[in-house]
Amino acid sequence: MTITRIETGKRMSRIVKHNGTAYLCGQVSDAATVADQTRDILAKIEDLLAKAGSDKTRILQCVIWLSDMADFAEMNAVWDAWVPEGHAPARACGEAKLARDVLKVEMIVTAASD
Repeated sequence: MTITRIETGKRMSRIVKHNGTAYLCGQVSDAATVADQTRDILAKIEDLLAKAGSDKTRILQCVIWLSDMADFAEMNAVWDAWVPEGHAPARACGEAKLARDVLKVEMIVTAASD
């Protein structure tokens, strides 16, 4: 079976495809607010999904890390407006220390792809 790596650097690939599944690397944004970071991240996810031959209706799972669970409702307001009706993926959300202090949200997506 073929493994396809897209936008690959020394450390990581932004997309890895195998057996009809696309695995995206974690997406972050350094925008000012949790809502703005979430919007930026979701736009990045849509772009990567398109490059992988997929789209947001084909997301299988999303793991979300927040630097502070107090931001859960703000993030969810943007997420809920974005996720297509009837296509909600399996999802988990937890609190974690992210790579840089400015980061409030990180999302990791797995999706079905062509």
